[in-house]
Amino acid sequence: MTARWGIDRPRLITIAAAGSGILVFLALDLPLPFLLGPMAGCLVIGLAGAEMRGMGVLGHAMRTILGVAVGASITPELVGELPRMAASLALIPVYLLLAAAVGYPLLRRGFGFDHPTAYYGAMPGGLQDMLIFGEEAGANPRALSLIHATRVALIVMLAPPLLWAFWGVDLHTPPGQPALDTPLQQLALMAAAGLGGWWLAKRVRLFGASILGPMIATAALSLSGFITMRPPAEAIWIAQVFIGLAVGVRYSGLKWRELRHDVAAGAALSLYLAVLTVIFAEAVYLLGLAPQLEAFMAFAPGGQAEMAVLALLAGADLAFIVTHHITRIVLVILLAPIVAKLWKGKSP
Repeated sequence: MTARWGIDRPRLITIAAAGSGILVFLALDLPLPFLLGPMAGCLVIGLAGAEMRGMGVLGHAMRTILGVAVGASITPELVGELPRMAASLALIPVYLLLAAAVGYPLLRRGFGFDHPTAYYGAMPGGLQDMLIFGEEAGANPRALSLIHATRVALIVMLAPPLLWAFWGVDLHTPPGQPALDTPLQQLALMAAAGLGGWWLAKRVRLFGASILGPMIATAALSLSGFITMRPPAEAIWIAQVFIGLAVGVRYSGLKWRELRHDVAAGAALSLYLAVLTVIFAEAVYLLGLAPQLEAFMAFAPGGQAEMAVLALLAGADLAFIVTHHITRIVLVILLAPIVAKLWKGKSP
């Protein structure tokens, strides 16, 4: 029965860890219990040496909710404002260049990783994409997984207190209207856009299909006036659980040696990227290209899904923030393999 439905012991452990983390966060009234709770719960269980496993197709299906939420925010009014993003988008290649210029030597010489592991570990792209490219180049997949999981987890964990301290963002606010207040027609259209967009994106092998496919399909319906609302709060909460779990499960069977080396390397890299983010965000703000909140969230090197959740909860300009994250990830995917080959011969 369990094998048929894909619920084996590691997945049961993962579900228990995520659920325990949520309960602890709710009991202590900590922010983002449905996102940070699963991350923290899985990390604790991982340190205990337990084997965990992600939710597979179901986890990807939950990401479609975020794609729909982003797509619903793309309105005719927003399209008219796209030119204002051009200047800040032009700063992203510079950001990536500085990230690699310091991140690669830090991992290569500071922590002793081999060339492909250091290079793909330093690139702030999508976790899955960097794992695929890195493995093909001969990198250590386990080390890459821990480095990138730590980057995403730390950025997502550090962002909420900063959002509250500097911008007074209340992250306890529901991320949308209740499901009972959402018309059935809107729910049906959003479900069709989410699942249909995901299916089409997979067929054409679009990267980040579970988010970008639904985003494109929903944006088309939003621009044509059919979709006029975002997914209900309950759907966003469910998506948060699976996104937090997907990051936390990377710490499955974590050894203390890996904590001292691989996770520490990810933490050191995250610290540098955080400083870089503050510099670029302040520059974007001082140049009048975006408000401080949007500038900070647009350049924060968290995962695309995780930053979309935070943008939703913060009530920030979702389309502006996600556009910058998509641009960063696209550039990394396109340029990382090319640059890696050019650097390979120069690596000591």
